Amino acid sequence: MGPLSWLLDGQVQVAGSPVLAREIVGNAFGLVSALFGLRRLLWAWPVGMIGNALLLTVFLGGVFATPQEHDLYGQAGRQVFFFAVSVYGWWRWQRNRRADAAQAAVVPRWATGRERLALLLAAVVGTAAAYPVLAALGSWGPLPDAWILTGSLLATYGMARGWVEFWLLWIAVDAVGVPLLLRGGFYPSAVMYLIYGAICAWGFAAWWRTSRATRPAPVRPIYTEAVA
Repeated sequence: MGPLSWLLDGQVQVAGSPVLAREIVGNAFGLVSALFGLRRLLWAWPVGMIGNALLLTVFLGGVFATPQEHDLYGQAGRQVFFFAVSVYGWWRWQRNRRADAAQAAVVPRWATGRERLALLLAAVVGTAAAYPVLAALGSWGPLPDAWILTGSLLATYGMARGWVEFWLLWIAVDAVGVPLLLRGGFYPSAVMYLIYGAICAWGFAAWWRTSRATRPAPVRPIYTEAVA
């Protein structure tokens, strides 16, 4: 079996269950993308897009004949949306680099109060809208799958904007995703979610420190003494 055939059709046994090689490889690309994102490297986006393409074929088991019994349409759909949002993130970070080649691709900052409110509303509305769609499609675990889809998109958008909070969104996604994936038999993805959670905690601390270091110093008022 050649490398391409192994990637497309190869399987390994994990806990007595068959797992596709492309699920492992796709998650490995996702892990590298997360590490690049932590370092604010432009390559985070194209590397992640390769992982998205591979994982799309994993979560649509009915279409691509994967060994798992369950289709996770929310997980599959988010790979498509990830790809689209990643194009935006790639473009935005490239624009930042062209504006100042000496700086990193993005300068972390906290979202404003209005931006946080918009994130919260988008999380509620997005999850509520995705749930009936995923349930109608027969997705397994439609409610957690709806949150994973919505939260992942918001986190990716937040990363493109350079918001420190995007790491917290990823942690919330991982907390829901791990038990769902374990119950569905997607073991490599569940393990990757655990690793992502640790990386997200690390990334949150790193971006927080950077945002404090790059915060502009407050302007002190200049008082002049009255001349008698």
